[in-house]
Amino acid sequence: MVIAVSCGEPAGIGPEVAARAWAALRGAVDLVWIGDPRHLPEGTPWTAVADPAAASRAGRDALPVLVQDIGLPPAAGRPDPGHAAGVIAAIRTAVDLAQAGAVDAICTAPISKAALARGAGFAYPGHTEYLSALAGVPRAVMMLACDALRVVPVTIHIPLVQVAAQLTPALLADTIRITAAGLIRDCAIARPRIAVAGLNPHAGEDGRMGTEEITLIAPVLAELRREGLDIAGPLPADTMFHPAARARYDVAVCMYHDQALIPIKTLDFAQGVNVTLGLPFIRTSPDHGTAFDIAGRGIADPSSMIAALRMADRMARARAA
Repeated sequence: MVIAVSCGEPAGIGPEVAARAWAALRGAVDLVWIGDPRHLPEGTPWTAVADPAAASRAGRDALPVLVQDIGLPPAAGRPDPGHAAGVIAAIRTAVDLAQAGAVDAICTAPISKAALARGAGFAYPGHTEYLSALAGVPRAVMMLACDALRVVPVTIHIPLVQVAAQLTPALLADTIRITAAGLIRDCAIARPRIAVAGLNPHAGEDGRMGTEEITLIAPVLAELRREGLDIAGPLPADTMFHPAARARYDVAVCMYHDQALIPIKTLDFAQGVNVTLGLPFIRTSPDHGTAFDIAGRGIADPSSMIAALRMADRMARARAA
């Protein structure tokens, strides 16, 4: 299995954690980095490859690189809008390779949406939406995963005051169906156990603290159970994440961003992985941003990138099987 790693924002920690992840994983996970080698940390051993198929052999002694001229290195922590087009092209190259079957998965390093918008008019909220557009998929689903927990937020980067309005039966049902299909195909879980959180405190407490559980969530879950899905809920979110509760499900579907991300980042802040479900190819990413404040200092923790590469490798093997 070969994983394509897009370079991400050159002024952030992406090149650093990619180089350190290769050093930690060489011989165990084959990867090819797509970017400008001038942006790698000084002293990183690298070798240019023309084809990802060469990554396994080349990667024993040096980081295999599909060289892309993005521009001179930026000052650490200070993104250069002139790099934006090249950063976007690296993502597009990774997707093209995956769709052509030349790589088995992609792993994306963090980007700066603001820098891409300034430099290249990037209009997407983030990686997930851009990857969906490149793949021709109407909607993909964000899953955050670590060894202890998988979570899927139904609504993502919107103000909390807008969640109830954005939460529709169609959105909820679509999210759960995509999640179930992704766990079957890419995580080798034959019949995923899905726990679904309520929206309100105590899952509404029979309508005394909100009615969305009764009027919206429960009917959707009943319909999906009739389709054969193994679903529990709507459940009070405050009792879903202790060890005994987590043992009863394979994924927790949550109604909004923090309801999903607070538990997983509390359980395993360093090794959480962002996974996109519903794409025709496998995509993972470290669950952190560009970290401009520590870029270039050699102190960035590569744990999440390492975990993302390992997960991409496992998922690729599951899909191939």
